[in-house]
Amino acid sequence: MAAEHGLILDFTIVLGASALGGYVANRLRQPVLLGYLATGLAVGPYGFKLLSDVPRIQALASIGVAFLLFALGVEFSLTELKRVKDIAIKGSLLQIGLTTALVAFLTITLGWVSGFTEGIFVGVVLSLSSTAVVLKTLAERGETNTLHGQVMLAILIAQDLALGVMLAFLPALRQPESIGLALGSVLLKVLVFLGVAIACGRWIVPKLISNVAATESTELFVLTVIALCLGVALVTAKLGLSIEMGAFVAGLMVSEIDYADHALAKVLPLRDTFASLFFASIGMLIDPVILIQNLGLVLGLVTLVMLGKAMIVMPIILKFGYSLKTAILTSFGINQIGEFSFVLALAGLQLQLIPERTYFLLLETTAVTLILTPISLKLAPKLLAHLTQMPFFAKSLRQFAEPQSLSIPETISSHVVVAGYGRVGQVIVNILLNQGYLVLVVENSEAAIQRLRMQRIAYIFGDADSELVLEKTHLEKAKALAIALPDPASSRLLLKRALAIAPQLDIIARSHHDREIDLLTQIGAKEVVQPEFEAALELSAHLLTTLGEPKTQIDQIITNIRTDRYRSIRPDR
Repeated sequence: MAAEHGLILDFTIVLGASALGGYVANRLRQPVLLGYLATGLAVGPYGFKLLSDVPRIQALASIGVAFLLFALGVEFSLTELKRVKDIAIKGSLLQIGLTTALVAFLTITLGWVSGFTEGIFVGVVLSLSSTAVVLKTLAERGETNTLHGQVMLAILIAQDLALGVMLAFLPALRQPESIGLALGSVLLKVLVFLGVAIACGRWIVPKLISNVAATESTELFVLTVIALCLGVALVTAKLGLSIEMGAFVAGLMVSEIDYADHALAKVLPLRDTFASLFFASIGMLIDPVILIQNLGLVLGLVTLVMLGKAMIVMPIILKFGYSLKTAILTSFGINQIGEFSFVLALAGLQLQLIPERTYFLLLETTAVTLILTPISLKLAPKLLAHLTQMPFFAKSLRQFAEPQSLSIPETISSHVVVAGYGRVGQVIVNILLNQGYLVLVVENSEAAIQRLRMQRIAYIFGDADSELVLEKTHLEKAKALAIALPDPASSRLLLKRALAIAPQLDIIARSHHDREIDLLTQIGAKEVVQPEFEAALELSAHLLTTLGEPKTQIDQIITNIRTDRYRSIRPDR
């Protein structure tokens, strides 16, 4: 009983401290993720030693990873996965191979490792990036559905799939003659697992979820979803593959059924709770003494890793036809070392592939790169802006910002430009076309461009906030511009550049957060729409009609709220 109370106390300490650390980070205008990491350092074995059973807390933290990847699988449907399959498979293989080869070459040449095997192993460890940290940071910034967010997650998921291969591959490094057998065994496991998962996702899981939902019992539904997520993750762990792979595949199974959104809503609170536990557990691995003793070396390794991986990833993204903006944001988003590199490093230590000193250096370097990831993602757009303004870089990089393809009438005029062809953009385009307006869509998704081609709608394939792309839209001849981009930063930049080209243009913009409404208006948008507020206004109008309020009075209320830019209904900050 005392042991159980000890675990409850540890659990309470970590969650309570995480809440405090996240609050402080939020007040300092930093990602709450940094607060969780700092919390782990403070309460862990190298801090104030407030916990009595760190391994059990770290074991519970793995549930957070499973829920993170399950939620991602539900949101990241098979349709979205197909859209980025090339960069996911070929791009990630290139990135892992080039990183491993370059690290092995440098470490062997500089004498940092004792031989070829150790160099290869260190390269494999450094090749992985962090799905959990990047996913959490993208979610906080509202960028999971942006193109660079989708590309990052596609590469990260492919890395997670490769983790199982790496773990099975490690023992073969000590016996090179068995490498082929080990690789074949892992590939067979992966193929069998995916085959069974596809069959279950098509014929068993939909019926199971449907029958459980028919009971109208929330408890049964939640328990079923949790059991599915953790059960599939456990299966992949027993097969020697990663739990991330299993949880993500479980999410994909659910993503294609009618109850996907309901399942996601039930899992999100659990995901956020256990995810904070996971990030705190990473902070527990940081030993300040070792960090201080090897500060120069660790900082050097951190700089080498983050800059080196960014330089490797950037040309790969450009090679697959993505824009410079996407390449820079992606390369500085996945340039850390992944949390599952801890697992690889520990396995390497146990197999005597690396000495203890190298293990601890890898541990500290990995932890520091994870801490710096939110900062790196935050600085990437500013770096992009500076690079494009420097003459030395601007000339050589100009070609990557140009539209990749376009289909526009030669003498287009009196048209409406729609930036973004997601769910909101598609509705706008359909309404305009039905009313007989000429529409030009700017989109950077190949899947969306394919739909535009089939519908014979004028389009430009490229980043809408690129000056070179905007030059092709003939804004000076356009009637209006509708901004329906999923990325807040891109929306603001597009608005500024569009007004620089056509100061009198009517521009309607979509706001993602309350704080953007006034900002976009100040920049020059004629109208700013906040989707959640608009949904609330429509619901309120229907409700007031049901209650017997006159239609003229209802219309006046709604008009006044919109004219005042939703100030009267905004949540108090």
